[in-house]
Amino acid sequence: MRKPLLTAFLTGCVVLTSFAAKAAPKTDFNLCWSIYAGWMPWEYAAAQGIVDKWADKYGIHIKLTQINDYVESINQYTAGQFDGCTMTNMDALTIPAAGGVDSTALIVGDFSNGNDGVVLKGKGKTVADLKGMDVNLVELSVSHYLLARALDSAGLTERDLKVVNTSDADIAAAFDTAQVQAVTTWNPMLGQINTRQDVTQVFDSSDIPGEILDLMVVNTQTLHDNPALGKALTGAWYEVMALMAEPSAAGKAALEHMAKASGTDLDGYEAQLSTTHLFATAPATLAFVNGHALPKTMEKVAQFSFDHGLLGSAAQSSNAVGMSFANGVSVGDPANLKLRFDTQYVQMAADGKL
Repeated sequence: MRKPLLTAFLTGCVVLTSFAAKAAPKTDFNLCWSIYAGWMPWEYAAAQGIVDKWADKYGIHIKLTQINDYVESINQYTAGQFDGCTMTNMDALTIPAAGGVDSTALIVGDFSNGNDGVVLKGKGKTVADLKGMDVNLVELSVSHYLLARALDSAGLTERDLKVVNTSDADIAAAFDTAQVQAVTTWNPMLGQINTRQDVTQVFDSSDIPGEILDLMVVNTQTLHDNPALGKALTGAWYEVMALMAEPSAAGKAALEHMAKASGTDLDGYEAQLSTTHLFATAPATLAFVNGHALPKTMEKVAQFSFDHGLLGSAAQSSNAVGMSFANGVSVGDPANLKLRFDTQYVQMAADGKL
């Protein structure tokens, strides 16, 4: 899911397609997703015909495509090859939004509630023990953001240690070597690392609830011109959410399907879900997105992104990209509004109007 953000603004030259070229309503839509516990409901909805059912209701066709490389999926969305894509809140800001693509977080599906963690080996037992150490992680990812938040909680900064860029594919094996004493990573690698006897997880995403969000992001102009897309996607999502919550054979079968599709078994998938705070209903989503915390969270994310050069070379401050939220709240540059948290379709679901 959360790989390095290497091309956040490099695609800017090809993504600034004029809105006029996208203004005409259409009937066929393409969206992409990648494997992660909180995004498997999209695979299930597509495989079981739930997306087709809702698309048919509104007279449109929606194709959902799995992209194995997470960052590549966002880059393709940013370049206009897809109408929507699953991504984290930080990636939505630093890739499409920073690249000039006006994007809308149609559905805030969940937040990481322990899926990401900082782990030390041996005598290290607290965040403060990171001082002077090398910390292996996927640089410029949400793991990097989590480390920064952990350090802040202990009065430290990144200047107090050395970040060692390590791919997600290699990080568990690296931790098994004597040279690596600390890592920041996500599940399933985090769970594998925590099976060791000599480790301490000193910080995880449950310490910053609501800050690492998993979204379905849709091109704002496409959504504006084609409200049927927003209605169909939202309807399909909450139908699957309701099924997952059922203590029934059908609910269990749905979870088993998602587990298999994500490469694990039911126990493994449920373990991942236990550290993923899914917003299981539309009212639960609204309560979070309409709250006061989200704009403040995105300001933290924007500051981290600016400090690490992820908002583009022209950015003069963390306010370079404007973001809008519920109740008329906005942060950042209002003349460069590129990321929107829009609740109108989730509100329709909550009101039974889809």
